[in-house]
Amino acid sequence: MEWIVFWIVIGIVVAVAGAVVWGRKYFRHEIDRAKRIRRANQDGER
Repeated sequence: MEWIVFWIVIGIVVAVAGAVVWGRKYFRHEIDRAKRIRRANQDGER
């Protein structure tokens, strides 16, 4: 029984890590764009 729980936890960890890597790879330009917009908005408020 412990082995089933162990493999489920390992599977979840691998899935989350894979999703993060995939998301960074495919959405990097969107993330950079959001950072630029946020910086521009902060500079405008000062």
